[in-house]
Amino acid sequence: MKSLERALTSLEGLSIGDAFGQCFFQTENQLLLAEGKQLPDAPWYFTDDTEMTLSIVHVLRSHGEIDQDILAKSFAKHYSYDRAYGPSMHRVLARIDAGEAWQEVVASAFEGQGSYGNGAAMRAAPLGAYFADDLYLLMRQASLSAEVTHGHPEGIAGAVAVALAAAHACLYSDVGIRPKHTEFLGKIIDLLPQSEVRSKLVRAQSIATAGSMDFLVYVLGNGNHMSAQDTVPLALWCCGQALEDFEKTMWLTVSAGGDRDTLCAIAGGVVASFVGDKGIPDSWRARREALPDWYLESRDVN
Repeated sequence: MKSLERALTSLEGLSIGDAFGQCFFQTENQLLLAEGKQLPDAPWYFTDDTEMTLSIVHVLRSHGEIDQDILAKSFAKHYSYDRAYGPSMHRVLARIDAGEAWQEVVASAFEGQGSYGNGAAMRAAPLGAYFADDLYLLMRQASLSAEVTHGHPEGIAGAVAVALAAAHACLYSDVGIRPKHTEFLGKIIDLLPQSEVRSKLVRAQSIATAGSMDFLVYVLGNGNHMSAQDTVPLALWCCGQALEDFEKTMWLTVSAGGDRDTLCAIAGGVVASFVGDKGIPDSWRARREALPDWYLESRDVN
């Protein structure tokens, strides 16, 4: 039960971060950043980041592990055009929903290279929280969850990195230790395979403090290219800077611009795993639209 509770807490932080970040694609809300960090007006609507994560949590709740076939069906069944899915994902989920095998759909993406987008990473934090007590099982499960939509090694590495970050956030929280920035990122780097995601995390680890977000964006990216390697390092850098403070992490992350909803979804899911449910401000929780309840059902998608 503890594993599921951890995953649900991470989902809560992820979905609030996602909805918060999405607000800042609106010009009028961008001004709030310069005017003293005022919260955007409610309601905050979540995006595909949250919607796909609901399927992850649903499968974990029902099966205790990632069943790729069931996960693929859930992604396709709960797809909604209005949730700001990436261009390639519209096609992928439509083909899966039409009955094509997800393996064939994923293998054919991007001329057979597979996707290295940030979509697998954006939904990985609750999975990391769920498997926090077994990091090697976690890495396998994160890879399985990514493979359903992202066949490129970088897309998979991004998901594994975020899952490891959430897991270590849980483990540090359990023993009451707030790790230093370099230590926290080092725990993730130690277990990651060689990849551009890992290389950029090494650079993120070396930047203990930064005088300007522009410099960080130049070095690490901010999701403008919607790739795992352009998104995950900055999001986890922000977590390392303010792991103990959900609100501070969210404002820091959204100030990077770029793919704001995904950056904040990743950071929100990780930081919530450290601060716990009580560490998420009620004023933020109340602004996010209510989550649907289908992900708490035990039955599988037909």
